[in-house]
Amino acid sequence: MSKRAKYEMKPFTVLVEGNIGSGKTTFLNYFKKYENVCVMAEPIDMWRNCGGHNLLEYMYEDRERWGFTFQSYVQLTMLKQHTLKTRLPIKLMERSIYSARYCFVEKMHRDGILPSPSASVINEWFKWTIANVDTSVDLIIYLRTTPDVVYQRMQERNRKEEKTVSLTYLTEMHEMHENWLYHKTMFTCPAPVLVLNADLDKSVIAEEYERVEPHIFSNCLSVLAS
Repeated sequence: MSKRAKYEMKPFTVLVEGNIGSGKTTFLNYFKKYENVCVMAEPIDMWRNCGGHNLLEYMYEDRERWGFTFQSYVQLTMLKQHTLKTRLPIKLMERSIYSARYCFVEKMHRDGILPSPSASVINEWFKWTIANVDTSVDLIIYLRTTPDVVYQRMQERNRKEEKTVSLTYLTEMHEMHENWLYHKTMFTCPAPVLVLNADLDKSVIAEEYERVEPHIFSNCLSVLAS
């Protein structure tokens, strides 16, 4: 099998994870300058238009009514991201099927927004998917932030669907990400985790991104040579 064929079958896959407002889009935009990197943003446009329905807006307005519908669709759209083929050797994904299940679905279940039967349906689909579909990843970049910082950023970008998101919710989601990716006390990590200080201002955050580059490009070459 040629090296090019190896790339086409399975690129070096990196998940970019973090709280709302942690700078995932800024991170992805930084790596768009590299021709050998496939950058995949979170499929927000699909969530805003599922057969003409803005499921993202519905979910924020009434999480108890639309939580199951929204998370079911998130799981499908993230699976499409995982399985999307690319000829490029590196694939960067904003969030994943794992954070959808381990952070967002889990939080909704713990809050009672997703009743146990609904959470069980999503979980059974999740378990079947990761057992039968190649959703493997090679590296996780955790953009670690503090809730106050992401709350301020969220206010500044002023997305209409996020107007109801509180600092309390962001703090709770921060803890979900911390327990999964930093303390590693909740669930398992599907790949090694590299933690970045994403509280830094945009004017200096590029230095953190540069620190990531060897982990992505060197590891990619190692996988290619194996």
